[in-house]
Amino acid sequence: MIFTAAASVLAGTVLACLLAILPGLHIYNVMGLAALYLYSLHGSGVASMPEVFVPFMIGLITGWSVINTIPSVLLGAPDESAIFTVLPGQKYLMTGRGYEGTMIIGTGSLAGIFMLVFLIGPFAPKFLPIVRYVLNSHLHWILWVIITFILMTEWPKGGNWGPSGWCKFFAAWSTLGAGLLTFFLSGLLGFLLLYRPPVSIENAFQNIMPAFVGLFAVPWCLLNAVSGAEVPKQIVSDTLNISGDLLLRSSVAGGIGGGFAAFFPVVTGGIGGLLAGHATAQRDERIFMMSQGVSKTVYYTGALLLFFMPGLFITRGGGAWIIKGLYTPHTRGDYYLALGSIALSGAVSFLLLSPLAKWTLMLMKRVDYRHISIFSLGIIISLVFFITGWAGLFVTTVSTGIGLIPVLFGSRRLNCLGVLLLPIACNMSGVGEPVAACLGLL
Repeated sequence: MIFTAAASVLAGTVLACLLAILPGLHIYNVMGLAALYLYSLHGSGVASMPEVFVPFMIGLITGWSVINTIPSVLLGAPDESAIFTVLPGQKYLMTGRGYEGTMIIGTGSLAGIFMLVFLIGPFAPKFLPIVRYVLNSHLHWILWVIITFILMTEWPKGGNWGPSGWCKFFAAWSTLGAGLLTFFLSGLLGFLLLYRPPVSIENAFQNIMPAFVGLFAVPWCLLNAVSGAEVPKQIVSDTLNISGDLLLRSSVAGGIGGGFAAFFPVVTGGIGGLLAGHATAQRDERIFMMSQGVSKTVYYTGALLLFFMPGLFITRGGGAWIIKGLYTPHTRGDYYLALGSIALSGAVSFLLLSPLAKWTLMLMKRVDYRHISIFSLGIIISLVFFITGWAGLFVTTVSTGIGLIPVLFGSRRLNCLGVLLLPIACNMSGVGEPVAACLGLL
């Protein structure tokens, strides 16, 4: 059984590491396709072989959470006019230090795996059920506080433009207004998907997938495809100049942000990264980058670990929902199987990060990154059509229009998460159905 589980988690990890290089392709889409394939082969019998199914799925999520750093840094080249407003990872790329930036974030991911497996995992089953019991009746207002924080931290980016006061005012509010518009339009889309889902019942577990593809993946690929930026020559550094103090500070901040996102419903890794970024609001960009690596890895793997945790068994994140459709954990052995799979997958994926980053840099010398983005866009659209059909493609098209608003007006793409935050917050507060009735959805 141990050999079978190890082989399964390695297979999932290697597959995820290869797929993670493609920009815009989310592992949840691949997991949904894998779940459909396994069910078509074995039906409900998938639940009888958890030593194969569970480690493979965990390997997919863990490997992707570490390796997806590569496209986010190396294949996300900004236009030269935006070089001073993009995240530090893109700054490293445009100064020829993309490999170094990738490995710094990857180091944060490894620190996140270490925290989960050795510092949090063994003790979490004792205190997290208590925390859940205490906070359960307060989740609704906590979620509204998070929404308020997201909207309030959308900062004017053009307030110094224009010859007069009104010009400066409208320039500043162009980004703020775009952010608010994005949030509420995506929220309306979320209500529609929740109360009038266009996807067939057979594929209901992927109901939100076309919207996420349109809100996040398609705009990113389109932006890369039309980008006028040229990636400068990259330097492969042998050292990262990371001290124990930097690693500790980024691990604490990223662990808190990612853990918060994993534990609270509907709060995603992007929000956890935002919280971690504010917690590390200081001059050293290395701390910010490592904290983002910690946050996203703790979110994806930690949310899945909660699904297997004795005394908790809560479903957080798309990966847990997909697995739940085929298998439900029951014993403490399931939890330790998940914990061991995360440890093995995290170690292997980090070892693969450096050679895959170097291979990607070599590929970028031969193939324009714009062509890579177009290729990825074709794969993403094909997956949407294969899983959800024409209805899913229509949802993707509509959500792409919403997802392009922050791209065109320079607001934060995180506002697209209104597709989940707004309807769920309303439902948790008891006003979801009245709002849906006002929208004509009931």
